[in-house]
Amino acid sequence: MTGRLMLLDTASLYFRAYFGVPDSVRAPDGTPVNAVRGLLDFIDRLVRDHRPDQLVACMDADWRPQWRVELIPSYKAHRVAEEHAVGPDEEEVPDTLSPQVPVIEAVLDAVGIARVGVAGYEADDVIGTFTARAEGPVDIVTGDRDLYQLVDDARGVRVLYPLKGVGTLQHTDEAVLREKYGVGGSGYADLALLRGDPSDGLPGVPGVGEKTAAKLLAEFGDLAGILAAVEDRRSKLTPTQRRRLDEARPYLAVAPKVVRVADDVPLPDVSTALPRAPRDPAALEALAARWGLGGSLERLLTTLSS
Repeated sequence: MTGRLMLLDTASLYFRAYFGVPDSVRAPDGTPVNAVRGLLDFIDRLVRDHRPDQLVACMDADWRPQWRVELIPSYKAHRVAEEHAVGPDEEEVPDTLSPQVPVIEAVLDAVGIARVGVAGYEADDVIGTFTARAEGPVDIVTGDRDLYQLVDDARGVRVLYPLKGVGTLQHTDEAVLREKYGVGGSGYADLALLRGDPSDGLPGVPGVGEKTAAKLLAEFGDLAGILAAVEDRRSKLTPTQRRRLDEARPYLAVAPKVVRVADDVPLPDVSTALPRAPRDPAALEALAARWGLGGSLERLLTTLSS
């Protein structure tokens, strides 16, 4: 993969579209299509503003992989709507969003935008693997701060974080991370696992918030350095910090594998080139009529062809 690669954290973006576009945006039969049309508008704006050479819509084939749950059972547990004995648990999703997801997938396929999800992995892991394999610069578009761990100035990897729609994006590079969090991309995963994340069911180390985590990393370098300092009675840890970190060892032993995105996902062989014309014009025409995609789809196709 050469040229500028843009990786979409697709679920993150269609959730934002769903909540950002009124549900009065509907298909001819009255079915809400606000997430569908909103996502198409997002992609149109992203391609127009950033002109990637390659584009991949990365999907959650498994939003809560069992291998992560086995390590930390609380991982995303509060977001489970229904447990399944076989296959991924069902995530709690708004009633009128769930039916739009298959439409989004069908439209992306008909347009010809590469759509990649891999069984047993989250979209974050797919993004991490594409990023690891990329030979050129990478733009990761996500509303999930977990992916800040992939930011790497030397390789030209940045996160485009939507602040308002996708018209206002925070171009997140190492300087932004150091200003906001006191760490670069390589240190962000350690910061995240130390402070925890209630939205993902990660407990963190009790008493260690974001600022304390940043100070510990500045002092001792990384998680391994912090744990070495726990053992070293001459280190500058306070007695309370030493005790809390020592008590958190079982969590700290497994948290890195849960928090750090995978970079070795078995990706399928797909063409990631930005499509200039629809892959399946007939299917796309039928989808546009059935779901009333109108100007959102027309604008995207015009942008892709220019």
